[in-house]
Amino acid sequence: MSHTPLHRLTRLIILAALLVSGLHMGTALAQAKVTQTPYKNPKALIDIYLDDPAKLASALNWVRGVMNPLTEAPYSMIPDDIPIIVLMHGTEIVTLARKNEERYRDVVQRMRYYAELGVKFKVCGLSMKDYDYTPADLYDFVEVTPSALTELMHWQNQGYALISATVMDKKFSIEQIR
Repeated sequence: MSHTPLHRLTRLIILAALLVSGLHMGTALAQAKVTQTPYKNPKALIDIYLDDPAKLASALNWVRGVMNPLTEAPYSMIPDDIPIIVLMHGTEIVTLARKNEERYRDVVQRMRYYAELGVKFKVCGLSMKDYDYTPADLYDFVEVTPSALTELMHWQNQGYALISATVMDKKFSIEQIR
């Protein structure tokens, strides 16, 4: 089937129009859209179970990731309106022992800061016993629960969103992979 010059010209015009509209769409989509999700009644249960207590500093960034966006504009919630529970039941328990204060001073200061804002720090009683700690060995901002697993079930049944604080070994700096 042979194409007439008019048919070829029509096809070229259509292709050119598609190309121009595609370029226009590409320009419009060149930037990500920022959305402001209408958060209401946020309740977070942050589960921390680490293989190395040195990772707790990074795990506390999960608290920051919940707290900071909600207390800043446009949400501007007050910390009392953001119930956050941090449940610890791994090696990070050693950071809660007063005898280790000097070794873990920075993370303890961060936890105290968040506790003053209303964040509840809870430790698994079973895990605490594994480390031969008693409630008297731990800081005053810590609550001892019977068991991490029963505590996880309880708070999820109360409508708290479970957030598992995953901390990976950092192999690259942001600058290296950006």
